[in-house]
Amino acid sequence: MADKSTSSTVTAQTNPRGIPVAPFVDNVADYVSSREDVEPTLRRFQEMISKYQFMEVNAQRRAVGLRDKIPDIKKTLEMVRFLKMRRESTESDLDTSFELNDTLYARASISPADTEEVYLWLGANVMLAYPIGEAEEMLQEKLSAAQSSLSNCEEDQEFLREQITTLEVATARVYNWDVVQRRKDKADGKGDDNPEKPGG
Repeated sequence: MADKSTSSTVTAQTNPRGIPVAPFVDNVADYVSSREDVEPTLRRFQEMISKYQFMEVNAQRRAVGLRDKIPDIKKTLEMVRFLKMRRESTESDLDTSFELNDTLYARASISPADTEEVYLWLGANVMLAYPIGEAEEMLQEKLSAAQSSLSNCEEDQEFLREQITTLEVATARVYNWDVVQRRKDKADGKGDDNPEKPGG
């Protein structure tokens, strides 16, 4: 009864994103009552390690995507704020170059006083016009959300690495326990070939 309550309490714990905490094997007897339990226990631990590794790879991919995206959002937000600042001032027209494609740029003269809205790429070949104030607010929200997601991804990666290490230690403890039991059985003359024979 004790081992069931211990393992259920451990598996019920999760990190803030719902990733379960790996079982910490302090006493092998809580998880393995006989040598017949060793193989299924080791298999279960290996499956859990594989799941954690899969989640770690996904978290790494998300983090890479966010690290690429955050500088673009920052640059766009800075440009919107610059236009907003120039619009509120009485400075002259703004001469600039804008990108038509990867290698082609065009020159333009912008009158900040007449700039009431900006066009933003939303992804999937979709562009929308936003009033400058709304664009600034939306970009700031996107930046905050992306930075928060990146922080969560990095936290999850660290958490997952810890769970993988915990399970590797648990696997080693169960395996070592099994080795000790085999030696005891051998010393007692039981051996691996005849443990189930009733009387020899």
